[in-house]
Amino acid sequence: MRVNLCEIIDIPGSSFPFFCELDTERIACPAIVEFITEPVAEGLIKNSAGALSLTGGITCRMRCACDRCGTEFTRELSLPLDVGLAAKLEDEDNPDIFLLDGDWLDLSDLLETCFILGTETKFLCREDCAGLCDRCGKNLNEGPCGCGKEIDPRLAVLQQLLDKKDE
Repeated sequence: MRVNLCEIIDIPGSSFPFFCELDTERIACPAIVEFITEPVAEGLIKNSAGALSLTGGITCRMRCACDRCGTEFTRELSLPLDVGLAAKLEDEDNPDIFLLDGDWLDLSDLLETCFILGTETKFLCREDCAGLCDRCGKNLNEGPCGCGKEIDPRLAVLQQLLDKKDE
């Protein structure tokens, strides 16, 4: 979705509201199983004393697979947006500035980029997820698996000393 900003670029104090559905094919990642509700972005592009900014948020509900145990869970996403817009970059080190193409803004591209950069890189079903046993594959969130604790072969001699001490 391309937006022509010619009406607000030269008028300080003016604004332009937006509502946009994101393309789920372009923002998909392996951990997101499905989007339960379509990801939508809503907000305002405004000219404050000649500086353009986009504020608002992206919201959706999605079913994800835990990166540690593989369990599917539902996650609500509410991602705030606060991005500066500019016709040319004056400070190349500022990642929060998005370039316009003349008077045009590729809103879909900007919102998809914000979604990808704003979502976590590791999806966990819960903060203290124990994951899977690396021997038998049991989900350790459901309880211990019964596999013995594997000793690093380089430290086996130390374990033997500890076992003798306990006797």
